[in-house]
Amino acid sequence: MSTHAKRERLLLADLLEAAGPDAPTLCDSWKTRDLAAHVVVRERRSDAAAGLVVPALRSRLERVQSEFASKPYEELVQLIRTGPPRRSLYALKQVDEAANTVEFYVHAEDVRRAQQEWTPRELDPVFADALWARLEKMSRVLGRKSPVGLVLRRPDGQTAVAHRGKPVVTVTGEPGELTLFLFGRQGSARVEVEGEKEAVTRLHEAKLGL
Repeated sequence: MSTHAKRERLLLADLLEAAGPDAPTLCDSWKTRDLAAHVVVRERRSDAAAGLVVPALRSRLERVQSEFASKPYEELVQLIRTGPPRRSLYALKQVDEAANTVEFYVHAEDVRRAQQEWTPRELDPVFADALWARLEKMSRVLGRKSPVGLVLRRPDGQTAVAHRGKPVVTVTGEPGELTLFLFGRQGSARVEVEGEKEAVTRLHEAKLGL
């Protein structure tokens, strides 16, 4: 049975293929080629990918990622589509689902929403609930740099506290949109933001995410 992560992986590969190697993304200055290289290195070069969380290893990560970015773009996209090698932890279905569902969703939207005339995806309820469940677990980590109190709210009223503090800003939206907001894509997330004007401005300018 297909998993959320596998479906998002294939969608990401299709979007990267359609966009070409030099299209913009929501990842700062990264082009699609850079984003593709990041995904491949994360899954296939654990020695370098450690730089994502260990600052001392960041220069190694950047070097290896640059090497991968110089490979033929079609090869990078195919490596994403086919998935990690069998020896990788990501090859385990449970690990893939836990680690890649949100990762691939966010990066797929990084490609989609950087293009002109994009339209929001309508997520099926099961996938939306899966994103919300992960967001509840990750919200305190993703929201730790918020300069204000931050509450996430679904349209049905379910809430999660991403950061304690005052004044409080409440961000309301579907789970996919809240995920993008909390991963630092505030300007591209379709959400409603309630709070004091200055607090809302500070939140939009904050570096949220990992």
